[in-house]
Order: sequence, then C-alpha cells, then structure tokens
Amino acid sequence: ILITYSTDIGWSPYFPIISGVVTELGGLISHGAVVSREYGLPCVVGLQGATKRFRTGDYVLLDGKKGILQRLPQPDESNN
Repeated sequence: ILITYSTDIGWSPYFPIISGVVTELGGLISHGAVVSREYGLPCVVGLQGATKRFRTGDYVLLDGKKGILQRLPQPDESNN
C-alpha cells in the first residue's frame, strides 16, 4: 500500500503493482483518487499526517469505502 503526501503523473507506473493508495493531500478528483478508481484500488485521500504515523513495513488495513487506514499488529515471528 502506497502512503504518500500526494501523487502526480510520475507515480502512474506504480499503480499496477500496488494494492492501495493513501494520500495526505487530495480529494475525489485528485490524481491518486482518479487513477486508483481506474485500477480498482482502494484509496483514501486527505488523510493528514499519514506519512508521519505509518512507516515502511507496517501492517495495515485499508478500507477505501469507509476511508479508514488502520495499523495492524506485527505478526509474531517467534511462532514460525
């Protein structure tokens, strides 16, 4: 899941290989929202502070219909 401040046309090549989009800036007709709809990806836009609250490697649940991005617990690697 891509979590970023905003997207523009330069991000377009990545949309086929991601599973969802979260941006801090944007609305229903922003680049991230429009391209996500075209690819059938869940998307939440306008989620201020997302890039500060989440880090690479976090496990998250993204619900584009409800506009929710939730951190999930890390899997317990000792049970492997």
